[in-house]
Amino acid sequence: MVHAMGDAPRVVSVSLGSRRRDYQGMLRLLDRVVRIERQGCDGDVEEAERRIAALDGNADAIGLGGLDVYLYIAGDRYVVADGERLMRAATRTPVVDGSGLKATLEPAAIRWLAAHGPFPLEAAPVLMVSALDRYGMAVALEAAGGRVVYGDLMFGAGIPYPITSLEDLRRIARKLAREITRLPVRLLYPTGQAQEQPSQERFPEQYAQADVIAGDFHLIRRYLPARLDGKAIVTNTTTRADRDDLAARGVRWLCTTTPIVDGRSLGTNALEAAMLAVLGRQPQTVGPEDFESLLRALDYRPEVLDLAGAAGGSG
Repeated sequence: MVHAMGDAPRVVSVSLGSRRRDYQGMLRLLDRVVRIERQGCDGDVEEAERRIAALDGNADAIGLGGLDVYLYIAGDRYVVADGERLMRAATRTPVVDGSGLKATLEPAAIRWLAAHGPFPLEAAPVLMVSALDRYGMAVALEAAGGRVVYGDLMFGAGIPYPITSLEDLRRIARKLAREITRLPVRLLYPTGQAQEQPSQERFPEQYAQADVIAGDFHLIRRYLPARLDGKAIVTNTTTRADRDDLAARGVRWLCTTTPIVDGRSLGTNALEAAMLAVLGRQPQTVGPEDFESLLRALDYRPEVLDLAGAAGGSG
């Protein structure tokens, strides 16, 4: 194992996102402190590949940010070609995309919110901007009684077709997922400077009808309307600037499924990499039961922030 600062394992998230969102921080997991840093590559897959190769053997674990390598839908696994290529750039240091942890962490966050959260989920209208990358969250939201609209076709392809059931989502995934995963990642997800561009409204009526908006933050932000008064957002990877922006739009509640480090909530890829570094294990040896055990030991709960009164936010 490589340790960057004394006994502190070093974890690096190599992201296809904007380097303006880079950070360094320390996270305590159980009885260990982990040094976490993010290195953005502004959408350049080749640069990300070079960064990962340079970190191989010089970090305890590597996270892949700005894309999902594996999509898990109703027991089926789909592999994103660009992501698989990046994973192969390291041969010694474990590399994860966060999907292993996400399938455990995000349902746990929804269950906690259903039992303890300051806003209701049962019978609440929920907009999930994309569920193909967060199927576990989608299942948990329906189990909590949410009336969920899945925006994969609307926000991913501009097709005005709101998906309103998990069965419909599974049917569409079986038809499209294998073709989608062969596309370059820049066509699937906002990377690099696309993450910094002003929001452009798309299907604003879907945002207006929802009390809760859930899913990947960059996809949520990309199409935000000007006003979201009183709404709740369930996501992660938000910065202080993101929180100020949401408050200015009137968002009341922000729930992040991952801890806040250096002012921003971690990506699941960084948190999964940190857990592997603490466990000292390879990804293929860690399953859902291991993540569940860690979350119980950490007394896990999501971060819930009341944005009322912040940067012009309204209650």
